[in-house]
Parts: sequence; C-alpha cells; structure tokens
Amino acid sequence: MEELLKETYGGILEQVLIEEIASVAKLVEFKEGDVLIDIGKYIRTMPLLISGAIKIMREDLDAGELLLYFIEKGDTCAMTLACCVGDKKSEIRAVAENNGLVAMIPIAKMEEWLGKYKSWRTFVFESYNNRFNELLTAIDNIAFMNMDKRLYKYLLEKKKINSSNVISNTHQEIAYELNSSRVVVSRLLKALEREGRIKLHRNNIELLEIS
Repeated sequence: MEELLKETYGGILEQVLIEEIASVAKLVEFKEGDVLIDIGKYIRTMPLLISGAIKIMREDLDAGELLLYFIEKGDTCAMTLACCVGDKKSEIRAVAENNGLVAMIPIAKMEEWLGKYKSWRTFVFESYNNRFNELLTAIDNIAFMNMDKRLYKYLLEKKKINSSNVISNTHQEIAYELNSSRVVVSRLLKALEREGRIKLHRNNIELLEIS
C-alpha cells in the first residue's frame, strides 16, 4: 500500500505521513456502480482516492438525485470530512464512476494528523476549498446555465473522468444525474448531434473533436 500512496500523494504529503497512513488505512477495491457512501449513514472513515473516479450525488426533496461533482485520483471528499469531524449522518451518496481503489482512514487518525502534520492540514484545507468551488459551479450551472450547456459540460466532464470520447451512459441515466427527464435529454442530444458536437450510436454517445 505504501508504494501506491507514495505514487499518488508523494508530491503532497511527506514520507513519514505516507508511512503512517499505510500502517492504519484499509485498502478497498470498488467496481463501477458501487455505492461507497450512502445518504443517512454515519461515516467512520475518510477516503483517499488512489485510482478511479467517484461521483458525489445529492438527494432532492422529491427523492431524485443531482450530480454535485466528481472526485478523482489524489482527491478526497469535503462532505465526507465534514461528516467525520461533526459525527453527522451523510447527506451525500458516493457512487463509483468506474473501477478503482481507495484507502480508508480512521476518523481518529484524520483528526490527530491535523495537529501533527502541516502537509495534512494543507491537503485537507485545499480539499475543502476545491470541493466548495465545485459546489458553487454546480449551483451556478443549475441556476444560470441553460440545460443544453449543462448537458454538454456534463459530457465533457465524463470524457475527462473516463479518458474516453465514448460515453456509455443511457439517456435515462444522464437525465437522472442532471435531475431532468429522458425526453428532454434525448431532444438536446439530437440537437448536439445536428451541431456536429456528438455522434449518437445505439449504445453510447461519441464526443467529436471540434476544429
């Protein structure tokens, strides 16, 4: 585990801290679609993402869900940190976007390292700041961005997260994550295809390079 942590966090955390993390963390493999954190559950460990990507979802008043942001290799989740420190039930759902690996750290160690290691404090505070900015972006997208722009931005984010021009999600799955309807998403995807931005196939969506 130490080598995996060093490869991912070596430029962020000092070696002695990486060694300590390796001695107490639990390494967990996950598969695409796995629910890693669920709404209403207490969180007893903090995740350090070594590989893969995880999408963070928020449940709305109608029991639908809205995509807030993705966490990737080298990240952690600010909302998880807040729940750990405050001993609160989770208000988010973390779902694996693809296969990956995560190191789970006990809460007690997370708090201990805040006072012990400057690099850990910096990492935690920067994680809070990055996730906060992503939440502001999500709010701006919902409040101010037209649905067609939100959809295209979502597809670009999927491309980045999965390192592929091909998006395998169904129209219904996309609608679910954007808190919209399949009919609206399908109509907007057709419009994007007419504009030459994407190509719709039977089981996937291909993002086209725009010159």
